[in-house]
Amino acid sequence: MRLRTTTVSVSVSVVAGSSALLLLTGCGAADMTKQASPFANARGAKTVTLSVQSWVGAQANESVAQYLLEHELGYRVDTVQVDEVPAWDALSQGRVDAILEDWGHPDQEKRYVEDKKTIVGGGDLGVTGHIGWYVPTYFAKQHPDVTDWKNLDKYADQLRTAESGGKGQLLDGSPSYVTNDKALVDNLKLNYQVVFSGSEAAQITQIKQFAKEKKPFLTYWYSPQWLFKKVPMTEVKLPAYKDGCDTDPKKVACAYPHTPLQKYLNADFAKTGGKAAAFLKNFKWTTEDQNEVSLMIANDKLSPQEAAKKWVESHESTWRQWLR
Repeated sequence: MRLRTTTVSVSVSVVAGSSALLLLTGCGAADMTKQASPFANARGAKTVTLSVQSWVGAQANESVAQYLLEHELGYRVDTVQVDEVPAWDALSQGRVDAILEDWGHPDQEKRYVEDKKTIVGGGDLGVTGHIGWYVPTYFAKQHPDVTDWKNLDKYADQLRTAESGGKGQLLDGSPSYVTNDKALVDNLKLNYQVVFSGSEAAQITQIKQFAKEKKPFLTYWYSPQWLFKKVPMTEVKLPAYKDGCDTDPKKVACAYPHTPLQKYLNADFAKTGGKAAAFLKNFKWTTEDQNEVSLMIANDKLSPQEAAKKWVESHESTWRQWLR
C-alpha cells in the first residue's frame, strides 16, 4: 500500500526504557541525509530501529524481527511508525535502520539508492503483494460474470450505498493511500463512486459487516491479508497490467501489478550493523507465515509480541536460517 502523505508525525514505541520521540519528516523537508541517527547504535549500544507501516502485515514482519533480535541476538529494538514515503526519508537520514516491507517506490529508489547511495536493498521479503478489486465469493458464486469489470455496471444498483450518491460503491481504505481507483472508474467509464472508509481498520469493519449480512460489496483490497481467511473474496479482472500502463496517474486503465515486496537498509547500518544487519538481510518468509502472525494480531487480539513469540516457538526451522 503506497501512501501519498508528505508530512507525518511519527510515534515511537520504545523497548527497554528508551525515551519517546516525536519525529517530523516529509518529502519537501531539507536534505538531512548526513544527520546521525538519534537511536541507532548510540554510543556503540546494540540498538536497532525499525520502521513500522500501519497495516497489520507490516506489523507482523516487525514483531517477529524484533522478537528474534532481542531474544536471540541481544539487541534493543526501537520502532517508529511512519507512512511509506516519509519512511524512506527517515531511512536515508539514519533515523531508522530498516524498512521490512516496501511495495515499490521508484522515485525514492532512484533518489536514495541510485543517486545518494544512502539506502541499499535488503533483499526480498519473500512475499508478493497485489492490490485489486474484490467482491465477496458468495456474491461471485451467485453472479459469476461480476468478476469481469465489463459487467460491473450491471450490478451497480445492487452495490449502491447511501454514501455512493446513486452509483455503485467501490469501497477504499484510507484517503492517503495512493490508489488508481478514481482514474480507473473514470477511464473505464464505470457507474461507480469511490468511497473512503478512512483506514484499514474501518474498511475491515465495513467488509465484515457486509459479510455478516451477506450483502454484496465491491472493495479495493490487497494480498497478503489475513481477512481473506475470514471473508473469502474473489478478484474482479481489470484490463491486464502491462509495464508502463500506470505511469500517468490520470490515464490509468489497467490492473495493479504483482509486486515482490522488498526490504531496505540504511547504507551505513548495512555496513556497520553487524549481526543485526545480516539477520535483517536474511529475514525472508512466506505469505502464509505473515498471514499466520497477522491473524493472531488482528483477529485473535494477541499483542504483536505475543503473536511473534507464538510463531517463533513453532517455526524454528524457518528462523534459524536467518541467524546464519
